[in-house]
Amino acid sequence: MNRLLLLITFLVIGLDISAQNYDLKTIYRQIDEAIEQSPSFVAAYESQIEEKRQQYLRAVTQEDKYQLAYSIFIMYKAFMNDSALAYLDQAEQWAQKQGLLNRVGNCRAQKAFQCSTVGYYNEALAFLSSIDKQQLDSTGRTNYYRAQMHVYGELGYYTNISSMKEHYFKLRSLYRDSLFSVIDHQSQDYLMNKVPELKDQNKLEEARKLCEQWIKSVKPDSHDYAIAAYYYWMVCSNENEGQYWLGQSALCDVRNAVMDQASLLALAENLNAAGDLERSYKYIRFTWDSNNRFNTRMRSWQITPILTVIENNYQKAVERNTSVLVMSIVAVSILALLLLGVLLFLHRRNRQLGTARNDLKNSNDELAEANRRLATQTEELSTLNNQLSTLNSQLTESNRVKEEYIGRFMSLCSQYIDKIDDFRKMVNKKMKNKELDELFRLSKSTELKERELEELYQNFDSVFLHLFPNFVNDFNALLQPDVQIHPKEDNRLTTEIRIFALIRLGIEDSSKIAEFLHYSVNTIYNYRARIKNGAIDNRESFERRIKQLGLFQ
Repeated sequence: MNRLLLLITFLVIGLDISAQNYDLKTIYRQIDEAIEQSPSFVAAYESQIEEKRQQYLRAVTQEDKYQLAYSIFIMYKAFMNDSALAYLDQAEQWAQKQGLLNRVGNCRAQKAFQCSTVGYYNEALAFLSSIDKQQLDSTGRTNYYRAQMHVYGELGYYTNISSMKEHYFKLRSLYRDSLFSVIDHQSQDYLMNKVPELKDQNKLEEARKLCEQWIKSVKPDSHDYAIAAYYYWMVCSNENEGQYWLGQSALCDVRNAVMDQASLLALAENLNAAGDLERSYKYIRFTWDSNNRFNTRMRSWQITPILTVIENNYQKAVERNTSVLVMSIVAVSILALLLLGVLLFLHRRNRQLGTARNDLKNSNDELAEANRRLATQTEELSTLNNQLSTLNSQLTESNRVKEEYIGRFMSLCSQYIDKIDDFRKMVNKKMKNKELDELFRLSKSTELKERELEELYQNFDSVFLHLFPNFVNDFNALLQPDVQIHPKEDNRLTTEIRIFALIRLGIEDSSKIAEFLHYSVNTIYNYRARIKNGAIDNRESFERRIKQLGLFQ
């Protein structure tokens, strides 16, 4: 019996030791790889948003418009703050048109939370004051109390006035109690607010148990998993364990294209304190770039002092390494001088033998030189002929492209003049009839712009495919089968193919392509990078091969 108890004791100790063995090197390596792959994660996420946005544009009913605008807000929530607020505004407008005041209140509560997240406290309080609690449903009340609690918690945390800090934290506690009274105690909202409360009360063991249950209830590698891991880090007493869960949270954020980076910021600060300056600098720079995309001044205030400290430490380390490098160069230079002296001594010894050998070699060299000159001249002549042929071909192609596009351009200009005149007549008529509301609605809508852009792209596609009828097939032939792109409509191009069609016409600057296609430069860059990554051969020569595609018909 005693032996059995002893064996069980050793097993328990062994399991406990094993549980403390957190592989931080692996998690750091995975984060480094994820940061390198970040453009592809961002491009994939932007593609998901674009697909949802297209559904929104095609939606007919007000209900569908509301649901899709709200879902796009959720997608932008941790990705791009300005866009999140913009689509939340649209969702609120559709809710108002339906007369659903509970949804209007819910949207304003979400806007208040989003504003307080990025430091817009006055705006958050203004949104909250405009909400009639009596009109809220259970979801709206949850978001209302959550937003109230969050904004007062942020105000209390950042104010330096003791009396105001106490007042704000008291309001936060009151709204937290109200929130707890209306939400499920197994929900993520409850856990996100209960764990910090237990931590503030120094009930770390209870908070840790909640986090363990939370981690088990969410899907690994998801954004929810990143949130749960971040809160787990907050209550860890073991440094290695805490660093491991913070790393897991940062890894999931990068893989899920989260731009509101809190975990990676904390990880960079910890690594700087631990002396891992290079990785710390890399993480803080990535966090800064992500924050610029998310566009929040609050995170900028948090990052700036940390970034300054890390950059100073990194520069000092670079200076130390430079000093060591200079000393190494001096030592190598001295050794090189010694080696040069030895070589000069050997050279003198071999000089006489070399003189006789050089006479014979000179005769051979003269003959070889004559042959080389003849071959060079022949090769130059051949090259010049090839270049002339290429230039003639390019000139013919350029003239044909110019003729096609200039002709189509003149036609479009004429059409646009007619459309502008029709629009002038319509505006004049409505002004005479005093239909100002209708004019305001027309001027506010982007439908005209989107319709004209669609017609512009349709004209571009038609002319381009007329000039290069086999371009799509030739383009796909350069790509691996699983990344090939096949337009759904005949005589139409997809956005990706349209980018490389512009490159085929000689427009290579991403900013000019982005201006023509009405996308951001970063989106164009991501599209180009993703397509080149799928090239069959060397991705570096992919665009050069694109320029060589196509034959005139």
